[in-house]
Amino acid sequence: MAKRNKPSTQSTPAGPRASAAASCGCGISASSQMEAAAGVGPGAHAAGVDAQLKAANLKHLRRIEGQVRGIAAMVDEDRYCADIITQISAVRESLHAVARNLLRNHLTHCAAAAMREGGAKREEMTEELLDLLGKVTR
Repeated sequence: MAKRNKPSTQSTPAGPRASAAASCGCGISASSQMEAAAGVGPGAHAAGVDAQLKAANLKHLRRIEGQVRGIAAMVDEDRYCADIITQISAVRESLHAVARNLLRNHLTHCAAAAMREGGAKREEMTEELLDLLGKVTR
């Protein structure tokens, strides 16, 4: 497997909203945070983040990053196809574990908050959850 590089120590946008949104993994960028409407859907802010799930997700993602680099090296070295496919399967399962953790956090914090509010947010969250479950179960 390829050697892992140390993570960058670049600074990120300051502020509690920036850190909370980035922690969820929902894909909020610093520039879109100010424009994003509070609530449900792309660009919405995370209602809460479980620190243990975040740590587990980051650990998984770093491992996946190394695995993918290893797969690229295997392809470059013309390794046995079945071995490469086995490694790809392992990466897919690891990504699935991260998706399950993110879904767990989303249900615990984001979805629960939207469901308590009711009305249009509840309906939007119901549709979003159905869509997400379809993606996770594929």
